[in-house]
Amino acid sequence: MKILDWYILKRYLFTFLMMLLLFIPIGITVDLAEKVGKMIENKAPFGEIALYYVNFTIYFANLLFPLFLFLSVIWFTSKLANNTEIVAFLSSGVSFTRFLRPYIVGGVIVASFALFLGMYLAPIASQGFNEFKFKYLKKGRKLQDTDDVFQQINDNDYIYVSSFIPKRQLGTNFTLEHVEGNELKYKIFADNIRFVEKDSTYRLTSYVKRTFKDGIEFVQKQRRKDTIFPFELEDLAPVQYAAETKSYGELLDFIEDEKRRGSKNIGRYEVVKLKKWSIPVSIFILTIIAVAVSSIKRRGGMGINLAFGIAIAMIYVFFDKIFGVMASQSSFDPILAVWLPNILFGILAVYLLQNAKR
Repeated sequence: MKILDWYILKRYLFTFLMMLLLFIPIGITVDLAEKVGKMIENKAPFGEIALYYVNFTIYFANLLFPLFLFLSVIWFTSKLANNTEIVAFLSSGVSFTRFLRPYIVGGVIVASFALFLGMYLAPIASQGFNEFKFKYLKKGRKLQDTDDVFQQINDNDYIYVSSFIPKRQLGTNFTLEHVEGNELKYKIFADNIRFVEKDSTYRLTSYVKRTFKDGIEFVQKQRRKDTIFPFELEDLAPVQYAAETKSYGELLDFIEDEKRRGSKNIGRYEVVKLKKWSIPVSIFILTIIAVAVSSIKRRGGMGINLAFGIAIAMIYVFFDKIFGVMASQSSFDPILAVWLPNILFGILAVYLLQNAKR
């Protein structure tokens, strides 16, 4: 049986690699044809364009790993079925579960690589990919939530600005509240807050500080005040893709900081974190579905299997995107949003596997 295992495992990995090498150049060509006008218009240097497409390859390979694998498994397993090789294997006394073993081994190899890619390499690629996109392709687009920014910066201090201008390091209608227990100790107001890089201080205009002590209120006013705060203005409004650019350990710390600050984007960040685990798991689920669907020789040949496989892949992508958006932009539970497609398709995989065994 080792010969059979190696035969299927080599076909599994080789076909998957060929699928990547086939679709990645197509993806780059389509993307370049769509965006070359904006690149020329915004005078993007050739070196940055080349680096963008290196990052583009890693970024999208990470997202589409399960689907590439799914189609490649359907392709080569259908060829085995059409050549009656699977019938020969099973007729020799090999159980369908035993026949499935090299596929699972291949899934472990690919899933391990996908896990490493998602944890460490994809965040680096995402940083370069998104920076190029907002610099040259979406020039002038808003990449931060800069209106009505509210953050808890530590256990006692809460800050608010009605709007934040990143390029000018400027916030308007600034408020800071210092609370100890359930008691408000002081509150600071200012029309503007600006970071003065030269002095590493914050400059407040129309500064007002109200201090409360023993039921008495003290008010201090200054036209301008330079002071130091335990936060950075950039941290008030992280870029939309901030979570995607962090390795797993950094992402956990980032999410904890954002929770403490009361960020409204926690759902989006949780989805990014959970997908790092759900993508490798989906590789096993889609592998089982692909084998179950394509291991039977059909009258329509390989085309029927591929058509059915593409339909399943599109439905999977649809569910994955819909639930991901719901978790990012509403109160929908991120855990349920990320894992529900895998749960539904896991049930489908068990059902199809049982039918294939029969």
